[in-house]
Amino acid sequence: MHHLPLWLQHAMGWSITSGPLYWGVMAVVGVGLVVLAVDRLARRDVRALGVHVAAAAVAGAVGLLAAWLVSDVIMVFGVSLGWTVIGTVAAGFAALGFLAGAIRRTRRFARALAVLLVPLTVVACAMGVNAAYGEFRTVGSLVGYSPYRRIGGADGVDVRRAAMDVTRWRDLAARHRLPSMPSSGGIVSADIPATSSGFRARTALVYLPPAALSDEPPALPVLVMLAGQPGSPNRVFAASGIEAMLDAYAAEHDGLAPIVVVPDQNGASTVNSLCADTAKVGRAETYLIVDVPDWIRDTLPAAPSGAQWAIAGFSQGGTCATQLGPRHPDLFGTFIAVDGEEEPVAGSRQQTIDEYFGGDEAAYRAIVPADAITAHAPSDQTAVLSAGADDRTSVANVRIIGKAARKAGMDVTELAVRHAGHDWHAVNETLETALPWWCDRVGLAGDAGGSADGSSDSPWAGNEDLEVLG
Repeated sequence: MHHLPLWLQHAMGWSITSGPLYWGVMAVVGVGLVVLAVDRLARRDVRALGVHVAAAAVAGAVGLLAAWLVSDVIMVFGVSLGWTVIGTVAAGFAALGFLAGAIRRTRRFARALAVLLVPLTVVACAMGVNAAYGEFRTVGSLVGYSPYRRIGGADGVDVRRAAMDVTRWRDLAARHRLPSMPSSGGIVSADIPATSSGFRARTALVYLPPAALSDEPPALPVLVMLAGQPGSPNRVFAASGIEAMLDAYAAEHDGLAPIVVVPDQNGASTVNSLCADTAKVGRAETYLIVDVPDWIRDTLPAAPSGAQWAIAGFSQGGTCATQLGPRHPDLFGTFIAVDGEEEPVAGSRQQTIDEYFGGDEAAYRAIVPADAITAHAPSDQTAVLSAGADDRTSVANVRIIGKAARKAGMDVTELAVRHAGHDWHAVNETLETALPWWCDRVGLAGDAGGSADGSSDSPWAGNEDLEVLG
């Protein structure tokens, strides 16, 4: 899709969570509602305006009740939607109620305007809900647009294996003799062979910092990051802001930043693999801990796995991080999870055990994060567990998994993100601090980096949007 005309590629990059398009839609709807109200007043039809307002109040109340029931009572999505989303839905219903009254009791221009505003109001409400979550950030993200070139091939990006270590790279930087490299990193796509697992994964995405794109790259730390479900590898880069964060870090550290590999752990947006080897979905865990690491080592300028590698994720991807990290300490020295579950489920717990593990509860419990941590204790791994403060279930999960991790001897940080719920805003705030902190820990900052044992909590205390729980 990167062969689209330039004007369309530009349009795909328009923001739908802020900026001219977002505020333009909101302004058109707002001004349109004001025009309808002024039109009634100008005609001295106060009674009709009263009917419009009454319809808005009733519709808003219905929307508020419906959203609250779906969010906090029935919990259709497994987590609370949060009052920002509930309020946005209620406001959308109220506006539609006002417009319905206007359509019934006005004529000509006013009626035509009210009819035109109905779909725009639906779009504005959807944009408001999406802005609260940060799930889709651009027009392109709505249609799965991917502008990324592939690794290798005649038209692809040429990536070389490591030619030196980071210490040597910094020495060259001090003498102003670094190999040529771009001023910023880049995202590329790759189909990672499922040689051992046979798992049918979608195309992966990879962030390569400037140093990795040089002719003689250093061996760089690796962050494996997983999106939620429903979701895709593209969602990580579209919603998390991680590319800009690491470009900024690289700009201050001679082009050095970690490589970020975002594989597909589910095979489709509607599928939950549990990041496990199961009868229902296939060998997702083998794909993630054998096939993906083998491809990374064979293809990218990657540092040895273990202390130099981390796994991270959001929502279902965060659950995967707290499963796979503890189960494979030889691969991952650190795991970072945002809004993860206490237990991986697809439907009810018993349904998950029956459908995925043939009724074998012991096999299921082996992938439950707290149980996996206990089974592989003691451990010297590092765990960063975070949740949006408004997502009370995920905050409770942080405490449960954090307690097990601490008991196993891990270096644990538990965080709550203020003014966020089960959404990508929680991811953004967590990574804003966690990424530079982890980069420093794995030696990218040299002597200026943080303590190797992670004893200081100052990085977390320095972010006003993060509350350290434990």
